Amino acid sequence: MTTKIRIPFTNKMLNISASTLAHPSRWVEDYFGGRETRSGIRVTDESAMRVTAYLAAVKIISETIASLPLNVYQDKNGKRERATDHPLYEILHYQANPEMTAYSFRETIQGHICNWGNGYAYIDRNGAGAVTALWPLLPDRTRPDRDKNGNLIYWTLLPNTNEPRRLDAFDVLHIPGFGFDGIVGYNPVKLAQEAIGLSLAAEEFGATFFGNGATPSGVIEYPEALSDKALENYKTEARAAYQGLTNAHKLMILEEGLKYHQVTIPPDAAQFLETRKFQIAEIARVFRVPLHMLQELDRSTNNNIEHQSIEFVVHTIRPWLVRWEQKIRMQLISKRERRAGYYSEFVVEGLLRGDTKSRYESYGVALDKGWMNPNEVRALENQNPYEGGDTYRVPLNTGKVNPDGSTDSGQEVRKESE
Repeated sequence: MTTKIRIPFTNKMLNISASTLAHPSRWVEDYFGGRETRSGIRVTDESAMRVTAYLAAVKIISETIASLPLNVYQDKNGKRERATDHPLYEILHYQANPEMTAYSFRETIQGHICNWGNGYAYIDRNGAGAVTALWPLLPDRTRPDRDKNGNLIYWTLLPNTNEPRRLDAFDVLHIPGFGFDGIVGYNPVKLAQEAIGLSLAAEEFGATFFGNGATPSGVIEYPEALSDKALENYKTEARAAYQGLTNAHKLMILEEGLKYHQVTIPPDAAQFLETRKFQIAEIARVFRVPLHMLQELDRSTNNNIEHQSIEFVVHTIRPWLVRWEQKIRMQLISKRERRAGYYSEFVVEGLLRGDTKSRYESYGVALDKGWMNPNEVRALENQNPYEGGDTYRVPLNTGKVNPDGSTDSGQEVRKESE
């Protein structure tokens, strides 16, 4: 017995035998809806998003990266300036294409990376080769390949016609996640499919558990034997009156000598909540997201939440930002522009800000040691500069001693304009 299916990214049909279906390759599994896990749940890229912890992790990473300012700078003799007149500045900072803001674009691409392992965007250029827009490509319809000369190319399926279209690497912004060859990122759903499958199974178990009125809290004993019809009538009436979440804890009235016997909850059902909590931690491990960001606060305190949030920026968000920045430099900024000092960079200082007291104490140290001036501090707090605020100062005991015994402490030691 054979089955005909269309080969992805081509117009060719392929005959699949029963033996092939018994031990399918990965793309055949994906074609038929993903691989079934040991929990009995079939996990796909779409079904994984039904796990609330998984969805929350994807969203917190994608939304955090999308919300960070992404600027284009130019380094001029060791001093950097925002290159607001560069055409790429508008695309990265405000509007990626005529239909999407820069936020929506980055949120979409990062969501693709988190869920599929790769994010792709088509680079729209003008006649001079300058970037004019960035358009997301669906990751499940796009893949890298090699031409006959070994050059990197990409294939994508057009949205309306499903026709395969070849794209040169020059025209694709490809940001992969962790991978095996430096080109393609691993699919997190495939790597964590057992953990995701168990989460889905626990959710399905919980829905069935409570849909059936949770566990039977007891049994009803009838003093006499009932006919099949009488038994069915009683079961129908009992289900209508007492089964389901809305009827939980409802008062039960017994007549005609009926007796109620309580039944304790089975141990496996009692472990249901513990299983769900453990699966939240499993998903958190996959994405390196602190548990409190997935609304699991059992062991969280105000102090460790602040430190975990900083660790999230340093160990989770920062590697993604480096991937973005290096790919932007590689694909969107020309060699001539790179030689002229152009580059892009995310602004992350806002994520690393502590509480008000800690910030002000650190600013005080920076001002006292002379490596920040008042206007630089005010800029970090989104306040306007003031005249004379560009002056750097040093304390009395660290001032320079002149040959005549006088000191320069407390005086202006360096100005930004000098």
